[in-house]
Amino acid sequence: MSTTTATTAAAAPPAKKRAKMTDRSRAENRLGQRLVAPAVIVMLLVTAYPMFQALYLSLFRYRLTSPDDKTFIGLSNYGTVLTDSLFWQDTLNTVIIMVVTVGVELVIGFAFAMVMHRIVFARGTVRTAILIPYGIITVVSAYAWQFAFSLNNGWVNSWFSWLPWIAPETNWFGSHWPAMFAIIVSEIWKTTPFMSLLLLAGLSQVSEDMVEAAQVDGATWWQRLWKVIIPNMRAAIMVAVLFRALDAFRIFDNIYVMTRGAQDTESSSFLTYRQVIQQFQLGLGSALSVLLFLAVLLLAWLIVKLFRVDLAQARGEG
Repeated sequence: MSTTTATTAAAAPPAKKRAKMTDRSRAENRLGQRLVAPAVIVMLLVTAYPMFQALYLSLFRYRLTSPDDKTFIGLSNYGTVLTDSLFWQDTLNTVIIMVVTVGVELVIGFAFAMVMHRIVFARGTVRTAILIPYGIITVVSAYAWQFAFSLNNGWVNSWFSWLPWIAPETNWFGSHWPAMFAIIVSEIWKTTPFMSLLLLAGLSQVSEDMVEAAQVDGATWWQRLWKVIIPNMRAAIMVAVLFRALDAFRIFDNIYVMTRGAQDTESSSFLTYRQVIQQFQLGLGSALSVLLFLAVLLLAWLIVKLFRVDLAQARGEG
């Protein structure tokens, strides 16, 4: 019996030990903490009070029109929000906008990043031209796209009337999905340059020697892309997707300018705006703000877990 146990123990593979942090990693962590500390302190001083104030107000029935009628109701505001179908419809709209825009921007932004990385002639001009939409104020670009999709004066219907689903009399803001499409297009046009800029930074970190070695070994362009370039850009892709997803989840400007939430195009941020600014419901609005904050935290956690990026390996220590 003891011989069998000893044989089994000897045959079992050794447990994988957790990699120890190198001296370089410790030094970089300490330096990073010192560099980030002032900004973190300032952000906490600026944001801590509004966050706790929102959490506090979410426990009350409180309207600005009746400042003396402030009643503690515990978690009732959260129950009201979570059982309201409008909240879930707006959350679904937000998720759809976020998933579609980030997915399309990732593909187009990567293509732009490849062009900016490889082009030799007029590189500065090309990079500047690609980044122009991101430099335009969101409200201005939203008004421009609202005009482009307008029924009477817009150029979208006239330019693309050759497509079977577009006619000169197409009313983009007359129903839900066309209005959502117009909002998504405006968001993609505005923020794709930001995605391409982040991906360009990651693309510049990919070793040219590895790409050339794969080419010498007979790998096609697609094989080099999927097997060499993209795996070595996982950290940059994660950062780009994380930043854009969190930003898209809080979309407000485009919806406010283009539809005012009509045709069931409200987002979670727009619903919060209506409760606080238009209806003066500080209690419900604060509960919505807290839920939106928790949703953003959950989204960030899911994206980080999905990519599973080893930052030590990304620095070349793995």
